[in-house]
Amino acid sequence: MPLRIHFTAEDLTRTRLAGGPGPMLELDIALRLLQEGSHPTRFGAWRRESLRRLSPRVRRLCDLIPPTGWTVEFLGHATADTIEEALDRVRATPAAHVRKNMETWAGRDHRRPVPAWTQSLGSDKQLLLELADTAAHAHKHIIAPYQQHIDALNSADQALRARQVAHGGLQALLSGLNPRCIQWKPPVLELTMASGSTGDIHLAGRGLLLIPSVFGAVYPALDDTAEPQPWLTYPVGLRDTDLFLSPIDTARTLSTVSDSLAALLGHTRAVVLWTIAHRPGCTTTELARHAGISPSSASEHATVLRRAGLTRTTRHDNTALHTTTPAGHSLLNNAA
Repeated sequence: MPLRIHFTAEDLTRTRLAGGPGPMLELDIALRLLQEGSHPTRFGAWRRESLRRLSPRVRRLCDLIPPTGWTVEFLGHATADTIEEALDRVRATPAAHVRKNMETWAGRDHRRPVPAWTQSLGSDKQLLLELADTAAHAHKHIIAPYQQHIDALNSADQALRARQVAHGGLQALLSGLNPRCIQWKPPVLELTMASGSTGDIHLAGRGLLLIPSVFGAVYPALDDTAEPQPWLTYPVGLRDTDLFLSPIDTARTLSTVSDSLAALLGHTRAVVLWTIAHRPGCTTTELARHAGISPSSASEHATVLRRAGLTRTTRHDNTALHTTTPAGHSLLNNAA
């Protein structure tokens, strides 16, 4: 059974679109993705690059934002406009509120052990400040490098949703949020959640805030207790015929390939060159996996790059091994 959100006429009039992804909410979803290996085509390359850049201290943040389950409440702030605003709120959380949040969080899942270090969170202000600084560090390395691409996708999504409302009203908008996991069956919105949660939620006149997400590319996230309004995420979309990003579109968005290099070579070929440079000696199969494309496409792009003198291919036991040439390195360095 799905999770069901029941709308009244008043709920429909108060349902609205957020102006863009919530920075703290995207960080929450991204940290969950880093801790598990699902959807490798979408997130595999981003995971590897992000984990390479992150400090080990992020493990403490992941203790409070597990791959599944609840995030401790004082780290929420899903609707904050900027990451700085969200983290200022975290730093200003009263000690009594921290302690209450931790007690509630620990009691929600008895199967998960509560890390010993968290016992001091409600009494050690410096520990809370360090946790906020760690969240800032994580955002800097796993979200910020892709912010320009994320903003461009959000602009396209906002235009798409405005067109849906203009042509088909709120029904068209709710029907097109995420056809795989969000079904509009008036007056009920049925959700397929990653957690498998079921039940009935009544908005009671509060309406629903719809928040676009790049990292929440598959399953929706929901907080029906949020104030002043419950919120639900949906994956950003580019086209009416494809209302959620394809895996390769997500991988391209979460790529650090420069715009100038992508303009010169085309985005996919630029990703292939960048991948070879960062994984010298990779096989065609490995290249395809890390670049988020099919093996035949990887082979084709590698051939073009080799003929242009930007990469070199050697063979070992009938396996093609790809490396960049000095010309390829120079092109990447100049683009950067």
